[in-house]
Amino acid sequence: MDKLLLSLIVPCYNEEEALPLFYKEAVCVLSKMDCDYELLFINDGSSDGTLEVIRSLSSKDGHIRYFSFSRNFGKEAAMYAGFCNARGDFVAVMDADMQDPPSLLPQMMELIASGEYDSVATRRVSRKGEPPIRSWFARKFYRLINRISDADIVDGARDFRLMKREMVDSIVAMGEYNRFSKGIFGWIGYRTCWLPYENVERVAGETKWNFWKLCKYAIDGIINFSETPLNIASYFGMGMTMVAFLFLIFIVIRRVCFGDPVAGWASTMCVIIFIGGLQMFCVGVIGRYIAKTYTESKHRPHYIIAESNDEAAKKIG
Repeated sequence: MDKLLLSLIVPCYNEEEALPLFYKEAVCVLSKMDCDYELLFINDGSSDGTLEVIRSLSSKDGHIRYFSFSRNFGKEAAMYAGFCNARGDFVAVMDADMQDPPSLLPQMMELIASGEYDSVATRRVSRKGEPPIRSWFARKFYRLINRISDADIVDGARDFRLMKREMVDSIVAMGEYNRFSKGIFGWIGYRTCWLPYENVERVAGETKWNFWKLCKYAIDGIINFSETPLNIASYFGMGMTMVAFLFLIFIVIRRVCFGDPVAGWASTMCVIIFIGGLQMFCVGVIGRYIAKTYTESKHRPHYIIAESNDEAAKKIG
């Protein structure tokens, strides 16, 4: 009887220093597991020697399939390319910086092989080594998105997870261009076991995520999985219209009954500026949704593969 195949998807962006260390540790773990495996390295338009390292590793190890993008399309596109090209009965996705410990894979496989779960996902129980302000905003983000959307995202959730083939097929079927995988994983459902672990520092290199990139990613996640910002904009509009109407009645009654001129130029300007600011805020919220709709309507590919050692690779997806 043939062994089951495990596909390990590894998005790589400027991971020249970390890749050899990751490969050594991953192969050490995978070779001891009771399954066949393949390593899918996705080079996301790296500007350092990441591609050269991947080429070198693939020339020595037949388990490696690599896909190099024509430019930097982002981690979401890299994961999607991996999902589209994975052949395994089970598929895992993890980072190359060793913050997703390969040593957890046997335990994850044991849990999913029990038949009780369709996926095993990891979550950090601590944020040791992370700036306090970033940790605070991250916790607030998870709380907020779970309240205003139908995506189930656990606080501290990582992209590192192991899934059955059926779940991966469902993810690939969601071909939306504006992707937020943490939300997609939760939205499609399936039985998920959460595996907690302590935060691990990067083994080499520097993080590609600064505070503002994380903020943008969080905003994209909220917009992709919730209509609440649009509802808030609508409520603001209705509320300010009602307030303005009440003030109009007050001014008319005061003028007719008392003949007083309307005083308070400074306060009037403050109100105008305040309302103008609310209008611009609401227009901005609506604009973000329109922009997302616009990019979806163009039907551009998520990624373009410029080089691969797999002739059957899906070059554009």
